[in-house]
Amino acid sequence: MSKIELNKRQEKIVEIVKANGPITGEQIADQLHLTRATLRPDLAILTMAGFLEARPRVGYYYTGKTDIQRLTDELKKLQVKDFQSIPIVVSVNVSVYDAICTMFLEDVGTLFVVDDHSYLVGVLSRKDLLRTSIGKQELSSIPVNIIMTRMPNITVCRQDDLILDVANALIEKQIDALPVVKDNEMGLEVIGRITKTNMTKILVDFASDDIS
Repeated sequence: MSKIELNKRQEKIVEIVKANGPITGEQIADQLHLTRATLRPDLAILTMAGFLEARPRVGYYYTGKTDIQRLTDELKKLQVKDFQSIPIVVSVNVSVYDAICTMFLEDVGTLFVVDDHSYLVGVLSRKDLLRTSIGKQELSSIPVNIIMTRMPNITVCRQDDLILDVANALIEKQIDALPVVKDNEMGLEVIGRITKTNMTKILVDFASDDIS
């Protein structure tokens, strides 16, 4: 969400509302010697951009919000379901060697471990695999369930969670990714992932106006 450049009429509307709000659309139109229909697109833009707010039977009033405040308001609305990525999962029965191969082939930093019914039972990070690979152990004979982080020590998120809450969890837990899960009677089904890369992309999209 980049800074919005207002045209002269929109700037004048903001000035009128700031000085006289709450004020109806008809009253604004009268001051500008225009019709209400002519102003409708401008009022819609100013309302959607956060400069003005409209209340039924009351009129428009000036929010007083800066560009940063409007950006913050937009960020607070973002949900996981709009930005989640495809999860990379491995079976609880695979070896550490196979998990390392999967991680590098898929170019990810976190693997989610599932049981025979595809429910979440663990998480593997780069650090977990690196720590195990140091030494003279035979990696192909070590199952991942020995080194993975297990439930209930796994932080998860759901599709309706707010992106800001997930970002705070990533920072607080000092982890690279969270599994997006769906609650099931038998356990948690992994349906996505949210990573630090997703968070970076959200910021880039905002700067490029790709998020509305």
